[in-house]
Amino acid sequence: MHTKTLTELKAGLQAKDFSARELTEHFLARIEHHDGTLNSFVTVTADQALAQADAADQAIAAGDHRLLTGLPIAHKDIFCTEGVRTSCGSRMLDNFIAPYTATVVEKMADQGAIMLGKTNMDEFAMGSSNETSFYGPVRNPWDTERVPGGSSGGAAASLAARLTPGATGTDTGGSIRQPAALNGVTGLKPTYGRVSRWGMIAFASSLDQAGPLGLSAADCALMLTAMAGHDSKDSTCVDEPVGDYLGGINQDIAGLRIGVPEEFFPENLDGAIADNARDALRELEKQGAKLIKLSLPSVTLSVPAYYVIAPAEASSNLARFDGVRFGYRCDDPVDLEDLYKRSRSEGFGAEVKRRILVGTYALSAGYYDAYYKRAQQVRRLIRDDFARAFKDVDVIIGPTSPETAFKLGAKADDPVNMYMADVFTIAVNLAGLPALSMPSGLINGLPAGVQVIGNYFQEGRILNVAHRYQMATDWHQTIPGGFA
Repeated sequence: MHTKTLTELKAGLQAKDFSARELTEHFLARIEHHDGTLNSFVTVTADQALAQADAADQAIAAGDHRLLTGLPIAHKDIFCTEGVRTSCGSRMLDNFIAPYTATVVEKMADQGAIMLGKTNMDEFAMGSSNETSFYGPVRNPWDTERVPGGSSGGAAASLAARLTPGATGTDTGGSIRQPAALNGVTGLKPTYGRVSRWGMIAFASSLDQAGPLGLSAADCALMLTAMAGHDSKDSTCVDEPVGDYLGGINQDIAGLRIGVPEEFFPENLDGAIADNARDALRELEKQGAKLIKLSLPSVTLSVPAYYVIAPAEASSNLARFDGVRFGYRCDDPVDLEDLYKRSRSEGFGAEVKRRILVGTYALSAGYYDAYYKRAQQVRRLIRDDFARAFKDVDVIIGPTSPETAFKLGAKADDPVNMYMADVFTIAVNLAGLPALSMPSGLINGLPAGVQVIGNYFQEGRILNVAHRYQMATDWHQTIPGGFA
C-alpha cells in the first residue's frame, strides 16, 4: 500500500480494497520500523490515528466520502494540534501542549484525514538542512549521511521513505520546495494568503505560507483543495474562491509559454543541475510548450533582502517566548531579568539566536532605514520583475536547488553558505507567488528537482504543468533503496 500515491489510496478506499484501519496500521508499522534511522517524526499519534481510522471506516460504510476520508497524513510540528505536543523543533516548546488546533489541520480533519503524527523540522523553521532541530537532525532516506533539506525536512523525508502518503509543510524561503527537491517528492508553496496561517507558529509573518507535500502533483492538488480557503481568524488569508485543482490537472499544455530566467542558470551553477533542469524543459517543450528566455535582474538580491526581512520579523515574533506564560522556563531565576535571559538563552538554539540578533539590529534606531527599509524596497523590485515577466509568460521554470543533498555537518559552521541553498526559492516568497518543486531526475544517485512558478492564485496552472510532466516521466515514482 505504501507504494501508492494519495489519490490511488483514495480510490482503493472507495473500492474497499482495504480499510482505513488497515491502511493506518500499515503506515504506523513503517514508521516504527524505519523512523529510528530517519528521525523524521517528533511525535507519533498512533492511538488517535487508529480511532480516526475506525471513524473513517464507519463513514465510508455509510457512503460518506469526503475529500480525504480515511487517508493518513503527517503534519509538520509547527501546526498547533489540541492535546498534542507542538514543539516547533525547539527546546523552548518541548513541553507545549497546544490548547487549540490550527486551521490547516482542522480543515483536513474535517475532510476525513487521519493524523499519523508530527514531523521533525528546523527549530522555528529556521534552517535549510533540518540540522537545527532540538530533537536532532533528520536524515535523507536516499543517503542517511546527508541532509533532507529544511525546514520541512521531516515531512519530505518521511514522505520519500513512504512512512506517510502525504504531509503538510510551511515555506518561508523555500522550506517546502527545497526539501521536496532533495528527497525526490512534490511540494507546493501556495500564493501568500491562499492558506490560513492561524495556529501555525510564526517565523516571518509576511513570508510564511502553509502547503502540501505529496508523491505527485495530483496528491498536492487533492490536499490543497482541502486546506485552502478563507479563514476569518487570519487577517492575511484572502477571500478568493478555491479552484478545482484536480479537475483541470490534465489539460493539454500545448502553447503554454514557459519563462526561463537567465538568473536561474548562472555561470557558477553545477553543470549537472543545469542539465537536469534543461532536460525537464525539453520534455515540456515536446508537449507543445514554448520556451521564452527572460531576465529577473532583482532576483539576484533576494538572499540579502530576505536575510534582513525574515530575521527582523522573527525577532518580533519570538519576543513572546520569555519563560513567563508558556514554554521553557529556566530553573531558579534570581529575578525577572535573569528569568528572561536564561530562559531565552537556554531555550533557543544557535541559529535562532543568530537570526534574533540580526533582526533586532536591523530594526534598531539608526539602522532601520539603512537595512530593513532598503530590503523592503528591494522586495518591491523583485515583485515588479515577476509582474513584468508574467505579462509575457504563463509560468517560470528553473532548478529548485543549486545542489543535491549535502553531507550532514558540511555547512554547519558556514551560515552564509547554508543560506545560499535557498537562492532559487527565496524570491518567490518575497513576491508572494505560488511555486511547486517536482522530481526531475537523479544526479549521482540523489534526487534533483525543478521549480514551476506561477502568477498569483495560479496554483491550478502550475499543478497542471507538473502533472503533465509526471505523466511523461516516472521520477516521482522512484523509491530510495531500503524503503521499497
